[in-house]
Amino acid sequence: MNILVCIKQVPDTETKVTIADDGKSIDEADVNFVLNPYDEFGVEEALQLKEAAGGEVTVLSVGPESATSAMRTALAMGADKGIRLNAEEVRLKDSFSIASALADAIQSLEYDVIFCGKKAVDGDNHQVGPMLATMLDLPCVSTVTSLKFNGTAFTASRDVEGGKETYTGELPALFTADKGLNEPRYAALKGIMQAKKKPIDVSDAEFPAEDSLVVESMEMPPE
Repeated sequence: MNILVCIKQVPDTETKVTIADDGKSIDEADVNFVLNPYDEFGVEEALQLKEAAGGEVTVLSVGPESATSAMRTALAMGADKGIRLNAEEVRLKDSFSIASALADAIQSLEYDVIFCGKKAVDGDNHQVGPMLATMLDLPCVSTVTSLKFNGTAFTASRDVEGGKETYTGELPALFTADKGLNEPRYAALKGIMQAKKKPIDVSDAEFPAEDSLVVESMEMPPE
């Protein structure tokens, strides 16, 4: 089974954020970057599926060279290889542009299932996963907290106010992972050492000609 996981490198939520001189982004000088926490649930679910059904887990990320660090984290957890779609100034790109770049790369890949985190903790938009599914013409269940597979059939559940929604369908499909889906594993020393040797292919990200959403300015909330 070919399993893809879309991940993002984000500022640690405990990092003190300051606005950069351009007034449109954060100053990254003293920021500690990590693998997006919700993407960890996607990576873990992909690894559990691989362990149950066999196959290969590939992580994809849109970002600059520094994003390799988050990819190595996923590889240390147990993913097999990575694909980085090189892009500077990625934090000024909107969700549609990111989803478009991912879709462009994924169209040439073989896959049975795609996992994303339900959101990135920096942008908080909840949009890339469902947009990507639409672009690839895939069924999508978002904010999944329970997922079971029986061959190519799946049963996915998510929490809603006052209860749960449960969906059934057939692969290929895309799922966005929410807290509670699983407990992400810690990377062992052996995995960390192996991750240094696992391949990460790099190609330029292909974005739409114009961003559909433009960051005009950022400012801190009032004290």
